[in-house]
Amino acid sequence: MPALEAAVDQALARARARGADAAQAQVGLRVGYSVGVRGGDVETLEHERDRGLGVTVYFRGRKGGASTTDLRPEAIAAAVDGACDLAQHTEADPAAGLPEPDLMAWKALDLDLYHPWDMTPARAIERALAMEAAALAVDPRLQQSEGAGLQTGLGVSVLGNSLGFRGIRCGSSHGMGLGLIAQADGQMQREGWYESVRNPQHLPAPEAVGRRAAERALARLGARTLSTRRVPVLFAPEVARSLIRHLVGAVSGGALYRQMSFLQDKLGQQVMSPGLHLHEQPLLPQAMASAAFDGEGVATAASDLVRDGVLARYVLDSYSARRLGRQSTGNAGGVHNLIIEPTGHGGEAELVRMLDTGLWVTEVMGQGVNLVTGDYSRGAAGFWVEHGQVVHAVDEVTIAGNLKDMFRQILATGADLDARGSIHCGSILIESMTVAGSA
Repeated sequence: MPALEAAVDQALARARARGADAAQAQVGLRVGYSVGVRGGDVETLEHERDRGLGVTVYFRGRKGGASTTDLRPEAIAAAVDGACDLAQHTEADPAAGLPEPDLMAWKALDLDLYHPWDMTPARAIERALAMEAAALAVDPRLQQSEGAGLQTGLGVSVLGNSLGFRGIRCGSSHGMGLGLIAQADGQMQREGWYESVRNPQHLPAPEAVGRRAAERALARLGARTLSTRRVPVLFAPEVARSLIRHLVGAVSGGALYRQMSFLQDKLGQQVMSPGLHLHEQPLLPQAMASAAFDGEGVATAASDLVRDGVLARYVLDSYSARRLGRQSTGNAGGVHNLIIEPTGHGGEAELVRMLDTGLWVTEVMGQGVNLVTGDYSRGAAGFWVEHGQVVHAVDEVTIAGNLKDMFRQILATGADLDARGSIHCGSILIESMTVAGSA
């Protein structure tokens, strides 16, 4: 840690010496390893030790940046000099600069994010092999693994700027997962599962992860397409998260000041169904996306993004906030634990029954989303449901609609929250979408 802090101090001092009126520097170090097995054999064992420093300088609105993985004093000086030289060739931008001092996270907070795992590579290989073996033992139709893996890592970073701010982050991440191929009647289906946590004590047994992946792969067998129709659509949590990610993208500063958002000028207006509540909780202990400050050092705080279906704020960093005549929301780098509150209809099983007859989507493919118009069209796979019961698996269909309508037609959000990323989301049931198939 002292060496990392010294690297930040040196970079800032060099920037001042070069005449920069403001500067920010961040240095990070990550160590860890990952193992991968397939078919009972070890395929990969990779050790990771990455470090790097990035520096940004400002000369009366002219901005320059550079980075280096070499933390020797001469390399840091060269990186700062490079950033200063680049700044001389850029146009002055009145929105460029450090955050306002009163927004910085001057008070340090411990969010309990650092949990080392006493896991040797040999034991990690044993766990990965056990996960794969447990999965393949579930059913003879599971004849092939796409690979099982386990990863563990620790990271630390120091962020500083010429305002006198110093922020330190320490965190851990551990996970395991695998992919499988199920075969029957000439058909092959791929599926899998993974887990990701800060604290390794919260990881399930590898055999449990393997069995869950196996159940998901087997359920995909017998999949067939559908004729084109308009029906209710239920998104499973792992894909419902992508819908909320589109919402975040549409209310983010970059899209707004460029006027490339279907939610342009919608602040204070109804953008989702009444009763829906999306709130950011960046200070949750041990959560994957928790942070006391954002990528610029701005303090984070709990706040609503959507309240009773009404857009309560935008998602802004300092630059985009100035471009829009607003204040940073502490979201440089993205959202931190954005939670979609359940609407009180229970979890996955209850929402499948509420779906009654329609498509339950468990996978989406392709990039057919236009955040300027809101048009949405993606390949999908999942299950056809009739009268609240799964009838058969579905693949080779396309689901289509417009995000403006989809968000306002959300009938329910589930209590089956998936908290493996920065967006904590349960199942989402949408009243009606077009499902296009070839049948």
